[in-house]
Amino acid sequence: MNIIRNMIISAVVLALFAVAGTFFVSYTFDNTIDRINENKRLALLRSIHVLISPTAHDNDIFADIIQVTNKKLLGSKKPVTIYRARKDNKPIAVIVNSIAPDGYNGNIELLVAIQYDGTLAGVRVTHHKETPGLGDAIEDNRSDWIKTFAQKSLVNPETKGWAVKRDGGEFDQFTGATITPRAIVKAVYNTLRYYKEHRDTLYE
Repeated sequence: MNIIRNMIISAVVLALFAVAGTFFVSYTFDNTIDRINENKRLALLRSIHVLISPTAHDNDIFADIIQVTNKKLLGSKKPVTIYRARKDNKPIAVIVNSIAPDGYNGNIELLVAIQYDGTLAGVRVTHHKETPGLGDAIEDNRSDWIKTFAQKSLVNPETKGWAVKRDGGEFDQFTGATITPRAIVKAVYNTLRYYKEHRDTLYE
C-alpha cells in the first residue's frame, strides 16, 4: 500500500510541476510575443531603409503593401509581400519579399528593391540556411557580394549576363559554393521580370 501511495503522490507532484511549467511557458510566451514581433518589424524596416532611404518616401511602407503570387518568378506558391514607397503620392519604388527556392540548403528569402524605372536599388538576404563559411557570404555583413546588384536592371547586364561567371555571366561565385549565388542571381533576375510585367498594377 505504501508503494502505491508513494506512486500516486509522485504522479500528482509530477503533474503539478507539468501544469506549472506549462503555465509559466505560456505566460512568458504571451508576454514576449509582441516584443518579438516588434523587434522583427524594426529589423525589417531597417533593412528596407538601407535599400530605400526614409527621405525618399513619405508614406507608411508597412501599411502600403500588397500580396501577390507567382511561383515561377517570385519563387513561392504562397503569397509574397510587396512594400510600396511613394512620395507626394507618386510611385518611387517597390521592395519585393521574393524567394530563391533553389539554394544549397533550401529557400533563401530576399528583399529586392526596384526603383520605378526598373533599376535595382539593392538586394538583401533576410533569411537562409546556407553553409556557414561558404554560402553565408551572401549576407551583407560578411561580404560586399550582395551589394553588387545595386543599379543593375534587365538591360544592365543583358540577359546572358544574369548568371555567375562559371555559367558565362557577370556575377562572381564563391569558392566552393556556386549554387548559392547562382540561386540568388536567378531569383533577382526573375523578380525584375515580374516587375516589368506588372509595374503599373503594383502601384494601384
